[in-house]
Amino acid sequence: MSITLYVPRDAVALGLGANRVARALFAGAERRGLDIKIVRTGSRGLFWLEPMVEVATPEGRIAYGPVTPSDVDALLEAGLTLGGAHPLRLGDPETIPFLARQHRLTFHRCGVIDPVSVADYRAHGGYRGLEAALRRDAEGIVAEVRGSGLRGRGGAGFPAGIKWNTVMLAEADQKYVVCNADEGDSGTFADRMMMEGDPFNLIEGMTIAGIAVGATRGYIYLRSEYPQAFETLKEAIANGLRAGVLGDDVMGSGRAFHLEVRLGAGAYICGEETSLLESLEGKRGIVRAKPPIPALKGFLGKPTLVNNVMTFTAVPWILEHGAEAYAAYGQGRSLGTLPIQLAGNVRHGGLIEYAFGLTLRQVIEDFGGGTRSGRPVRAVQVGGPLGAYFPDALLDTPLDYEAMAAKKGLVGHGGIVVFDDTVDMAAQARFAFEFCATESCGKCTPCRIGATRGVETMDKVIAGLRVPENLKVVEDLCEVMTDGSLCAMGGLTPMPVMSAITHFPEDFSRGGQLPIAAE
Repeated sequence: MSITLYVPRDAVALGLGANRVARALFAGAERRGLDIKIVRTGSRGLFWLEPMVEVATPEGRIAYGPVTPSDVDALLEAGLTLGGAHPLRLGDPETIPFLARQHRLTFHRCGVIDPVSVADYRAHGGYRGLEAALRRDAEGIVAEVRGSGLRGRGGAGFPAGIKWNTVMLAEADQKYVVCNADEGDSGTFADRMMMEGDPFNLIEGMTIAGIAVGATRGYIYLRSEYPQAFETLKEAIANGLRAGVLGDDVMGSGRAFHLEVRLGAGAYICGEETSLLESLEGKRGIVRAKPPIPALKGFLGKPTLVNNVMTFTAVPWILEHGAEAYAAYGQGRSLGTLPIQLAGNVRHGGLIEYAFGLTLRQVIEDFGGGTRSGRPVRAVQVGGPLGAYFPDALLDTPLDYEAMAAKKGLVGHGGIVVFDDTVDMAAQARFAFEFCATESCGKCTPCRIGATRGVETMDKVIAGLRVPENLKVVEDLCEVMTDGSLCAMGGLTPMPVMSAITHFPEDFSRGGQLPIAAE
């Protein structure tokens, strides 16, 4: 009887040797005359345990990890194929505390299924959301999305249902659905995990969106640094066409939806929706002035629904289970679940899907296990390179759009990067300006010039030159960038800078205190 093993093909697992482990398993099984089948899955998101190998047993799946090629022979001798005892045995992966405590609505198939198999996706509940959508009219679908309280997971937190409703009501001969998969924030990987581990969830969500707003074509704009996701998406889309869940007649409904993947060229600014649309049209990726908004005049001048991967992938669950079931998670105006990506100096980095309201301290200590270095946490950046740095005193802030905003922070894409007490916050503030200067599209003066002057002024602060005066210049620059920039690139760069100055002032007086003549 054939034995089924599951080995991830997620980019993190590949970087840690998953392909070598798969080859070693095949070779070891062949030497022992074992009949095995290896299914290459995505990752469950417990990255410190990757590559995590699972085996199907009559009692359910049993996991082992982290597995290296040199472990394979000993594992096979210990009865890996039967779930046998071994120091690397983790047991039922669903009972691992990091995973067991989560609210996995969007990610429940990641690491479980063959990512490019329509049959496997459907066997694990896939396409029930689309089936439910096809039983409703467009207004009914949009009403479910609005009623769920789903907000854009790409960073802005704008109510998804309002955007969908705007595109639905727009009159045009052609409309488009565009997925922003240009995941460029530091410490973020939820989009990549989903596209590599459960791409049909994204495809299904975009198909539902297309039917709701009256769009027959969709595009996934993918960052160029994700080659595995690119190949997986292309294969999944091709398989979806063959299975009839994409194309001219979606699931026999008479409704058409065609989808393709477009690869970006590595510009961070193309994570901003109007720059993305410019790039998608074959132009230089620079910000468009608003109005008009993309919902009315977007791709090729037509009404376009632009959402993030995590927004689209929340939709199938909402349509299957209902708006009220989704809205039962979370708190206040932050409803549903948030895919939290924990990275940086932390023992247990990975993907945590949990209802809004979990505090930063709970994420770092209860899930992350504290710092990897064993030193105290000093700063935590939430929301990517344009997010605020929070000190220990703010770690009890809940992950909630309004609660974070009240502390002058942002949820963003849900990325959390942890720093221990060896971090130099003046250097981090300088990096924020440098990052903006490098990645700015250059269209507006506050961002283009302000970030460059910010780097120069921070260099003077770090050197100890007229620190109070130069910090005042930094503050003035930040005010101009916040109020005058066309988009969030320049508008949010002051957030990490000013949070570092506010919460860690001691790091801005460590310079050489050189006399002013030294300037």
